[in-house]
Amino acid sequence: MSENKIISTIERSSTEQLQIAIKEYKGKRYLDLRIFYTTDNGGSWLPTKKGVTISPDQLLVLKDAVDLAINELDSCVNE
Repeated sequence: MSENKIISTIERSSTEQLQIAIKEYKGKRYLDLRIFYTTDNGGSWLPTKKGVTISPDQLLVLKDAVDLAINELDSCVNE
């Protein structure tokens, strides 16, 4: 059985958003970051090919990269 759980959504425009979700495929779970689009004012969102999947064993690498980016960008704001 396939399980999808949207964790967060980042609006990019009125017709495009980044969905961050936990998905399951062939019994394996992973993190999916994918651009979705709408043509009916947000009534339904459809996935594009633009996205990336992250396996559970790579999540800490992603977390470390995001932490470094936050620190780097925070230092730019404080300058």
